[in-house]
Amino acid sequence: MALKNFSISIPLFKGDHYNSWAIKMKSYLKAMSLWEAIESDVEPIPLPQNPTAAQIKKRDEEVAREAKALSCLHSAVSEEIFTTIMGCDTPKEAWAKIKEEFEGNQQTKLMQILNLKREFETMRMKSNEGVKEYGSRLMSIVNQIKLLGGDFSSQRVVDKLLVTLPERYETKISSLEDTKDLSKLTVSELINSLHAVDQRRSMREEEIGGKNEGLLLAKVSSSKGTGNKVQCNHCH
Repeated sequence: MALKNFSISIPLFKGDHYNSWAIKMKSYLKAMSLWEAIESDVEPIPLPQNPTAAQIKKRDEEVAREAKALSCLHSAVSEEIFTTIMGCDTPKEAWAKIKEEFEGNQQTKLMQILNLKREFETMRMKSNEGVKEYGSRLMSIVNQIKLLGGDFSSQRVVDKLLVTLPERYETKISSLEDTKDLSKLTVSELINSLHAVDQRRSMREEEIGGKNEGLLLAKVSSSKGTGNKVQCNHCH
């Protein structure tokens, strides 16, 4: 069944997170049937003498595909980045220029991976967040490492969570140790299991908040009921 009114927004690149943008842009160009114009080195085939209508049509389609792909790249970058590719004649050349400028060499990527791993090791859970939010922050770093070509196992994330989570999760973690093989537990399974602790905590806080509000209202009501009588000395 065909998808009706299906549209994809072109991903805009402003100079940050090149690897994420490149993946999104590649998917976009594939969806538009334009990726081949970037990937291929083949120039449109010159027309022979006395070309047929079919040959002319095919040649026009190939030229149009290249023009569309180049136009997409022009639209997908900020004005500052556009100035670096506006002299490129083909989409393949423009794509390579952006990659060369922003992906960095192998040494640069290794340094980025090292810094991200340090950030992962020093990260701790904030007092105002739950296990899902903390897990998302950890996975964001892990995904950045993987985008740069680094290797990072899910078990390291599981271990990080188990070691750095606050005391309120200890009872649930002990229960998991008794019932599950933690070395085979996925990150999402662990987070979903521990999320119950946050849910109970949230319910308790709402309950306490409701009781406190009730006590305050009762106090205000009582104060209004008794009132403060003002005596006038001239009335006696």
